[in-house]
Amino acid sequence: MGEEHKPKQISGELHLLMFPFFAFGHISPFVQLSNKLSSHGVKISFFSAAGNVSRIKSMLGSTSAVQVIPLTLPPVEGLPPGLESTADLSPAQSELLKVALDRMQPQIKTALSQLNPHFVVFDFAQEWLPQMAAELGIKTAFYSVFVALSTAYATSPARVPATGKYPTLDELRKPPPGFPKTSITWVKTFEAKDFLYLFKSFHGGATVYDRVVAGLTDCDVILAKTCTQMEGPYVEFVKQQFKKPVLLVGPGVPEPQPEPLDQKWAEFLDRFEPGSAIYCSFGSETFLTDSQIEELLLGLELTGLPFFVVLNFPKNVDVSKELQRVLPAGFLERVKNKAVVHTGWVQQQQILAHRGVGCYVFHAGFSSAIEAIVTDCQLVMLPIRGDQLLNAKLVSRDLKTGVEVDRRDEDGYFSRGDIKKAVETVMADVEEEPAVSIQRNQKKWKEFLQDDGVQKKFIEDLVKELRDLVDL
Repeated sequence: MGEEHKPKQISGELHLLMFPFFAFGHISPFVQLSNKLSSHGVKISFFSAAGNVSRIKSMLGSTSAVQVIPLTLPPVEGLPPGLESTADLSPAQSELLKVALDRMQPQIKTALSQLNPHFVVFDFAQEWLPQMAAELGIKTAFYSVFVALSTAYATSPARVPATGKYPTLDELRKPPPGFPKTSITWVKTFEAKDFLYLFKSFHGGATVYDRVVAGLTDCDVILAKTCTQMEGPYVEFVKQQFKKPVLLVGPGVPEPQPEPLDQKWAEFLDRFEPGSAIYCSFGSETFLTDSQIEELLLGLELTGLPFFVVLNFPKNVDVSKELQRVLPAGFLERVKNKAVVHTGWVQQQQILAHRGVGCYVFHAGFSSAIEAIVTDCQLVMLPIRGDQLLNAKLVSRDLKTGVEVDRRDEDGYFSRGDIKKAVETVMADVEEEPAVSIQRNQKKWKEFLQDDGVQKKFIEDLVKELRDLVDL
């Protein structure tokens, strides 16, 4: 780090350093928060691996005053040079990013001492940061980019008793001791199996559970991407578990996109009755198996409704060949006048906002759920892994503003009939239950999310609370 990175000392200016894990599912909420804080007069510096900097700058916007500082990843055996986010790596290689992060501590300490921010806002994989920052007189804020339900259910100290024994599969099917009484009282076996990942060590490093709990325990303050209106009981449980302030950032309503929808997609969707088309996407880093793709596509076909499906595949495969291989026989011919199957990036917000789209079948990413609620799309959730599994419970059981595709307990299998049934449940005539109550709830949450005064107050309160913590 050279002289150009030394901060200008402006009296009374709050300075935050953002340091997310090297995955865009984590980087994006840190960028979104940076944009909001920056517009409220907060000085923001942003750490990431050099390979991610140009994409981060494009997400921050051309007028942003946020200073992005590139970090150098040390060589790690098995981690290809130049590939510096999970988007470019296999799941096994992605685990090596944590090894790289752990080895970057001297570099981070030097950079921190030169920048000297009031707070480092850090992520789950840097559980060593609070002690390092404390030695430099810098406060730390753990930013949880997942819903509070995830922290409460899966990564609270209550999950592991004083003996230090990790939970069994059966124990993970039920909430931890002391968990609040809400509609989330159990999960299926296949979901509990997925949660076992949190308690596995890779490459001799700490487990995700131990990293998260250490970070939350040792930080000065917890920031959470949620609000009491949506998750009050879980926020209170997290406060009790970690015995420190939990400052709420709000649910993160996306800024409207100024660019119009690409003409070819607009023309395709314009052909259909308002609210009749299904949009289906699982994000850029969630992949379905061959059999899941087949059941999904045939289930969408069975609805008789027009649909636009985005299918993505892991890196290093020939996408066009993969698509040809996984499509059911004769499928494209049968649906050619009312369906699109696409791979790669699309303008998701603009598609959801198109008047022709009325239903969103997706992986239950919480940011995606918020995008859909504010555009009046009905939610059909098919979570695949991790926090998606709990997001779907929060939206369908607590917020009652969508449905989850029914799945087999043991292995999560779903059929084309399960897809058809879920879509028909939310797309039924408005006089029919449960569609009527789901749509009523959705309108309520849309009004809340689109109340600019409420959403702005989350950030104003956050800035005030952070300033108070450092006596500014």
